[in-house]
Amino acid sequence: MKLNLNGMTTERRNPRTMNLDTMSELEIVTAINDEDARVPLAIAKKLPEIAQAARWAVEAFEQGGRLFYMGAGTSGRLGVLDAAECPPTFGVDPGMVVGLIAGGEKAFLKAIEGAEDSRELGRSDLEAHGLTARDFVVGIAASGRTPYVLGGLEYAKSVGCRTAAIACNPGSAVGQAADLAIEVEVGPEVLTGSTRLKSGTAQKMILNMISTASMVRIGKAYQNLMVDVMQTNEKLHVRAENIVIDATGVEREEARQAIDAAGGSVKCAITMLLAGCSADEAHRRLEQAHGHVRAAIEG
Repeated sequence: MKLNLNGMTTERRNPRTMNLDTMSELEIVTAINDEDARVPLAIAKKLPEIAQAARWAVEAFEQGGRLFYMGAGTSGRLGVLDAAECPPTFGVDPGMVVGLIAGGEKAFLKAIEGAEDSRELGRSDLEAHGLTARDFVVGIAASGRTPYVLGGLEYAKSVGCRTAAIACNPGSAVGQAADLAIEVEVGPEVLTGSTRLKSGTAQKMILNMISTASMVRIGKAYQNLMVDVMQTNEKLHVRAENIVIDATGVEREEARQAIDAAGGSVKCAITMLLAGCSADEAHRRLEQAHGHVRAAIEG
């Protein structure tokens, strides 16, 4: 049976850009900017569902599970991007947040024909990662009907995982297949059917919310500071010092000494300085507080 896209909001023509091909560069980018301004308003209607997804991610992490993103094309790339940014930002193991894209890593740079149309591939990609009931799987599909995502969600549910779906069409197939549907209707694209535009922007914003909220809730921030940032280059060494300075009010030299004494751990250095304790005691407090700096200081 031939696929019918006519009923999908993401496939409709935008009445505000019917003359796109006659517009100047400034008019085109203004139109795009005007349409992008509609995205946060659409997302605001789904904040409770997004918060629920973040809560499920927290619960998965707390029991040793993982967060999986899976999608095809732009949706898959956005999931891979968000997953890849979690280790340097939050100091977590690369296997804690996993991004899967139909066609594998090579599909990040070049489309792999037919990969997104395979339900079996969605299942096998999760099987290859040893999916368990402790994990949480988020399917991402602007259209809301990508077979690769549907196959993954169906398999995840059979394993006993919680599942969520991010789509940009209401009443989507992926939303119906998941335990939780996050369906953000951003409206027709500036360029008809080009879901890398508003739909992609909406998906990226939602992924930012899920990963950031869940990481903060498991202790990866103190106040609004990235206390588990990885110091992999000179810029990040300076950022680590700045974080300790901002959190404690000490001078740069004392911040660096504390970080070194803490074995490079920013959150341990902050705990040492604010609780007035040794590195060993700070580590003990943090372990007892499950990594939450505020609780470690008060503890």
